[in-house]
Amino acid sequence: MVRSSEFSAEPLPWLPFLDRHDAGTRLGWALSAPARPGQDAPGAAAPGGGGRLSAGRGDAVVLGLARGGVPVAAAVARELGLPLGLLVVRKLGVPGSPEVAFGALATYAGSTAAVHLERTVRALRRHGYDSGALEQVERDERAELARRQGLYAGGAQPPVAGSTVLLCDDGLATGATLRAAVAAMRGAGAATVVACVPAGPAHACLELAAVADRVVCLQPWTTFHAVSEAYLNFHQVGDGEVLALLGGAGPPDSAAGGPGPLPWQ
Repeated sequence: MVRSSEFSAEPLPWLPFLDRHDAGTRLGWALSAPARPGQDAPGAAAPGGGGRLSAGRGDAVVLGLARGGVPVAAAVARELGLPLGLLVVRKLGVPGSPEVAFGALATYAGSTAAVHLERTVRALRRHGYDSGALEQVERDERAELARRQGLYAGGAQPPVAGSTVLLCDDGLATGATLRAAVAAMRGAGAATVVACVPAGPAHACLELAAVADRVVCLQPWTTFHAVSEAYLNFHQVGDGEVLALLGGAGPPDSAAGGPGPLPWQ
């Protein structure tokens, strides 16, 4: 299968996104833009195909990675006129340093996928982490995955077999959670999987392109330490906000004014 990456729709210098709503709106604009001459449109429905994603594609759905990816996905879905759903993911964090991932879990409509970053796991074992500690992290995260699946998933996980799926997160770090999400979509029978992020390290985008049909990243950074670097407002997304967005509510009041000016405006 031919896979590709579609890097930035935003000219330099890159400015931080106001918040997740702003980032998702800009992603929606990039995904709905017509193809430039001689180039596929970002997020084209099939590898090598042109055109844009819009309400005219009845087989397309936008899924946010809960929790932080749901506000981004909601804005993308509004811009494209596509249905919004959700995919539950959990990062597998290193014991004692949970912000560092050694893998991730994703679940969707009964299909669960696990991704382990083998180089990281090997390095952890060389530094004295035993398998039992890592397995305990995975058991704990599977329990939290099940809790969130039960809380969020009712009506928010339509069948995706044969469909184009736009997976949206608020950013990319190691890429483990999006890789797990792509694997879950393959297990659920999606025909085409497009990974969409506002920002992330360029090398992680390239690695993600090995498993997704297309990667859309507005700001592929060469040096990128944390997703929060790409935002002015990077608040913690709670269960209430996720459920409100899935229920059709707009963004929080802080984002209600719509996206800010783009860097070149």
